[in-house]
Amino acid sequence: MTASGLSHSDNMHSKRWITAFVAIPFLVLLIASGGALMFAVVIGAICLIALWEFFHILFGKTERSNPFYFKLLAFITGPAIIWAAYMNSFKSMLGLIALNLIVSALISLPKFKSDASISEIVFKQVLGVIYIPLFLSYLVLIRNGDDGVSWIFFLLIVVFLGDTGAFYTGSYLGRHTLCPAVSPNKTIEGSVGGLAVNVCAGALFKIFFFPLLQWNLSILFFLCIGVAGQVGDLFESKLKRVANIKDSGALLPGHGGFLDRIDALLFAAPVAYCFIEYIL
Repeated sequence: MTASGLSHSDNMHSKRWITAFVAIPFLVLLIASGGALMFAVVIGAICLIALWEFFHILFGKTERSNPFYFKLLAFITGPAIIWAAYMNSFKSMLGLIALNLIVSALISLPKFKSDASISEIVFKQVLGVIYIPLFLSYLVLIRNGDDGVSWIFFLLIVVFLGDTGAFYTGSYLGRHTLCPAVSPNKTIEGSVGGLAVNVCAGALFKIFFFPLLQWNLSILFFLCIGVAGQVGDLFESKLKRVANIKDSGALLPGHGGFLDRIDALLFAAPVAYCFIEYIL
């Protein structure tokens, strides 16, 4: 984020904070008291909204063929993957992804003769099913594991505070662009500031809730989450730049759409799961 970020109105910042203050109590109540099933249901609802925004970005009104059936298939497959994660069934998750590709390919075959671009629609749909339902399902897997509630709080705090730290560090100190072809407002200074907040937030959480974790692995964990989150943010920015739109939606004032808010979390969740399950 360059100094030009300061030219944004105070109204945008106030909307950003108001939305956060409204959402935070709901998230805390959901995670702490809602139970694993309710958590999975909410993740499934977020999955559907994010898929809708994803298809709005990638399909828009430019496709020659009507992608309705491919979207419908994704809206069925997505919650099914979340449910499979709730049931702790990796085999079902992988099977649903494979089945989605097979059915998508089958639907596309009769349309190929009249429109060869139908294959691109299939690729976009399969990408959406992997990018959103599969990556979101790792949150459900983490929630179902040992100390799942604490780990979900940890992940949300580290990712969202890191995102906020990157935003404001870049706004006030940003001078050197990070990846101008994808997101000209993101800066190296903002990226470093975000990673620093990731590490600080993770370290505080570790001290109070996971004191037995080794510091060397923990610092690596925090940094990997931060890097994955920033890659996720840039990945969604790339999708929006190709589509020439600013936000994935307008459901969250000051933040854009749901996909804009969870883009970093989508990439951070699988990384966090692998560390929690296999490394820490």
